[in-house]
Amino acid sequence: MRKLLFIGTCLVFLTACKRGQPEQEKKADTPAITHAKGFHIEKGDGYTILEVSRPWPGATEKFTYLLLEKGRPLPANATFDAVVRTPVEKIVVTSTTHIPALEALGVEEKLVGFPGTNYISSEKTRKNVDSGKVAELGKNESINTEMLIALQPDVLVGFAINNQNKVYKTLQNSGVPVVYNGDWAEETPLGKAEWIKFFAPFFNAQHKADSVFNAIETEYRKAKEIAGSATETPSVLSGAMYKDVWYLPAGESWAARFLQDANADYLWKDSEGTGSLSLSFENVLETAQEAEVWIAPGQFSSYEALENASPHYTQFKAFKNRRIYTFSLTKGVTGGVLYYELAPNRPDLILKDMIRILHPELLPGYEPFFFKPLQ
Repeated sequence: MRKLLFIGTCLVFLTACKRGQPEQEKKADTPAITHAKGFHIEKGDGYTILEVSRPWPGATEKFTYLLLEKGRPLPANATFDAVVRTPVEKIVVTSTTHIPALEALGVEEKLVGFPGTNYISSEKTRKNVDSGKVAELGKNESINTEMLIALQPDVLVGFAINNQNKVYKTLQNSGVPVVYNGDWAEETPLGKAEWIKFFAPFFNAQHKADSVFNAIETEYRKAKEIAGSATETPSVLSGAMYKDVWYLPAGESWAARFLQDANADYLWKDSEGTGSLSLSFENVLETAQEAEVWIAPGQFSSYEALENASPHYTQFKAFKNRRIYTFSLTKGVTGGVLYYELAPNRPDLILKDMIRILHPELLPGYEPFFFKPLQ
C-alpha cells in the first residue's frame, strides 16, 4: 500500500518514523491485547498508534495508523498508512461483524454508511438503517465511491482478503482514511472478540471496550470450567456437502476450539489447519456415521431439506436420532443469519450453546441463543 506522507509541525512525542516514538511517552493506560494476534495499540499524549499486522491470512505487510486528537498538529516527516482525527463522528464499516462492536461501545449512531445494509441484523443499527440514517453503499468490492465520499466519513474500516481493492485506493486518494480490520482472520474465540479494542480509540472508548471484553472473557472462562466437569464427551460431526465435497472445520480452527472447550470429542480434532477441510462423503461417513451429535450442517434448517439435498445424510446416527443443531434458524428481521454478524463478538454465547447441547445437565436453565434443533 502506498504510504501517505505527512509533513507539518513536529509533535514532541514523535519526530521520525511511525515506530519511532520514545518508549517513555507511551501512556500507562495503553490497552493490553491478550488474545488477539492481528493488531497492537500504543497510546501517547493526544495520539494512538494502531498497528494491524494481520488484516487477512498470509498478509506480509503491516499497516500502521495514527489516530490523532482533533486540534493536534501532525507530526513532521512521519509516514502512516492513514491518519484519523479523533474522536470520530462519522464512520463507515464494511463487515457485519463490525456492527456489534459499535453497538457495544454505544456509538452505533456514528455509522453513516454500509455496503449491503440488508444483511445487518443487530437491532439498534437495523432501526437506523430503516430510518435512513445509514446509507446503502452497494457491495464491498464495488462500493459507490461518489456516495461514500459525499458522506464525508472520518474513517472507513475496511474488510479485505488482500490489498488489491481498487475502491479503497480510490477513497484514500480522495482523502478518506481507510483502516483495515482483520477480526475475521483471528483463530481463537476470544481473539476475535478482543477486536472491540480495535474500535475503542476511534471514539475514546477504551475503558468501555475493556469492560465489555472483560465481561465476555469472564463468562467464557466460567463456561469452559463448567464444561470441564462433564463426565462424558459426546462425539461430534460438523459441516455438510457442497457440490459433492463435505466442508467441515479443521482441528485448529475457531469452530473446532469451541467444541474442544465444550468438552466434546470432535472427530477431526487432530487434523491440521485453521480453516476448513474438504472431504468426500465416503470419508465422512466412515469416520462419523455413529457420531452422537451433528452441529452446524451448513445452511440447512430442517431434516426434510437435508434429506432432499442428499438421501445419504439419513445414514448418520445423529440424523436418525434427531440430534442435529443449526445456527441458520436464528435470523434478523431481514433474514440475515445472526451468527455471521454477532457470533465472533460473543464467543461466550456460542460456548454456552455448545455446552447446553452436549451436556444439558450442566446448564439446565440456559436457553441456546444461536444454535437450535434442526426442524
